[in-house]
Amino acid sequence: MGRAIRLSTQTKAVLSAFLERGGQWRYGYDLSRETYLKAGTLYPILMRLRDAQWLEARWEDANSPGRPPRHMYRLTQDGRSWARAATKEAPAFSSSARPIYNEV
Repeated sequence: MGRAIRLSTQTKAVLSAFLERGGQWRYGYDLSRETYLKAGTLYPILMRLRDAQWLEARWEDANSPGRPPRHMYRLTQDGRSWARAATKEAPAFSSSARPIYNEV
């Protein structure tokens, strides 16, 4: 397996989101909306997964003037296998289920 990473509930949610879309390239913003993770949680997870070789990353050129290029991610071939194994035991995420927060 690639370099060991901590498989928190949030990391499993990100991996599940990638697995739901196969080998498609994903944007951080879309992953954030799908997993309900804020940028301060999501992007460090993406960087750890990339550094551990579970993900590959690339820049997408801006298609329209004034829009900055976006960073895109997808699971590597090995990353797909590792993600399946990591999320197999206890699914941590369903894209149809929005987390419920207690109001104070």
